[in-house]
Amino acid sequence: MLPTGNPLGGLDSAFRCWQVRGRTLAIGRTPLFMGIVNTTPDSFSDGGRFLETEAAVDQALRLVEEGADIIDIGGESTRPGAAPVPPEEELHRVVPIVRRMADLSRVLISIDTTKVVVAREAIAAGAHIVNDISGLAFDAEMPGLCAETGVGVVCMHIRGTPQTMQEDPHYDNVVVEVCDFLKQRLESLERQGIPRDRVAIDPGIGFGKTAEHNLELLSSIGRLRELGRPVCIGHSRKRFLKRLLGRPVDERLFATVGVSVAAVLLGAQIIRVHDVAASRDAILACQAILGGPTAALISQDVPEHR
Repeated sequence: MLPTGNPLGGLDSAFRCWQVRGRTLAIGRTPLFMGIVNTTPDSFSDGGRFLETEAAVDQALRLVEEGADIIDIGGESTRPGAAPVPPEEELHRVVPIVRRMADLSRVLISIDTTKVVVAREAIAAGAHIVNDISGLAFDAEMPGLCAETGVGVVCMHIRGTPQTMQEDPHYDNVVVEVCDFLKQRLESLERQGIPRDRVAIDPGIGFGKTAEHNLELLSSIGRLRELGRPVCIGHSRKRFLKRLLGRPVDERLFATVGVSVAAVLLGAQIIRVHDVAASRDAILACQAILGGPTAALISQDVPEHR
């Protein structure tokens, strides 16, 4: 049975807004869409496709045209077992793209990194958000940088590191333990100068979890919302979809869209995907049906994307 009341992103007043480097993101019934641009040779899905700056920038602009509110740029693969990347190489991969996007577009730019040196240079080049898979825990200097610069933060849960996280992950209760971790990180970051209204939370789908853990977390987004911050879901093309459907990574678009719609129905407010248009269109179409006939027409506040 579908949720009743205010479906597809009905929000409590406590987390309608996300403060991001001097800008207030007002989150309405439609979620924010975060488009993924990986500048890596070894990412699980698009590794090697956007190694050159121009190719990466073209992809980012394509995602903006599709309706992305945020472009998330990463220079180090975090797939299970991925080898760490030296800071110098990560900087070489991401900073020129951040700088070019800041010049070409008003879209919000997110830097996907756990290294303070990379985050610092990306912020100087124009990034607005730090998306840190460790919850700002791998680098002790990261909270201080984020506090000082006023960037938005995506605080994610991970068990272990990318090199170890899928070595038989175990939880007594995955939902309780992930919620407890995120609650503790919110409190810790606040003590370190990052107000809660600058933080979004992410349960870390695929990061130290089995397929069963991922499904349990996705079905419990309502519990995550109780933490009072926008919930970001990053499920795009991930391995648990193979467990569900048996599809290889390049055949998981439809499954990704299905999870996007379900996640928003359950209360997610930020959807992080490789294919923005597909998830955006499915969510808006679903919203039009569930929200009543007047929602079905494109209005001035819903830009047309061809």
